[in-house]
Amino acid sequence: MINDSLWFTSKLLGQFLKNRLALDDDLTVLNYLVDTSGVFPKNNKNKVVLSLINIEKETNQPFYIRNKQLNDGSYSSFNETERYNLDLLISCNFDDYSESLKTLDVVINFFQVNNYIDATSSSSIPPGLNRLEFEYEKISYHQMHSLWTAMGAKYQPSIIYKIKLIKVQGHETTEIIPGVSQINNTAAP
Repeated sequence: MINDSLWFTSKLLGQFLKNRLALDDDLTVLNYLVDTSGVFPKNNKNKVVLSLINIEKETNQPFYIRNKQLNDGSYSSFNETERYNLDLLISCNFDDYSESLKTLDVVINFFQVNNYIDATSSSSIPPGLNRLEFEYEKISYHQMHSLWTAMGAKYQPSIIYKIKLIKVQGHETTEIIPGVSQINNTAAP
């Protein structure tokens, strides 16, 4: 679901940028800012780069049903669905600084217009994704500096959004629980 969520977000943002900026080419790429050898990837040049920078497990979980009734009346037990929040760095890597700022404005506008996406707002949402919620992630100047330093990249105009509550469920049965087939109401002496 993580990969699906990020690719889908990249695709929608790319289409939004094409529409708003009257472009023919896609401006978005889901990629590292700097590859593992410390080199700036060529396909990031003059693009809006989406990079996953953090995954955090949501620990405040609502009540979950852990059993599913089977056709024979028994129940399949499985582990609870886990939910994750993804921090997504969106950087505008253009040679022209003004172009970077103009594009960043459109990126911010995209997330303001689409603070959540579900099947009612986008018919192309991938199977298994019910809803994507986007929230601006505020970090300080020092945290931003540390982030870019840790990535080994030079700062580019950028913003961070949190994609909230990505569900992960393997649907692996942990046990089969027999269903109640009859109730004995006789009182004990």
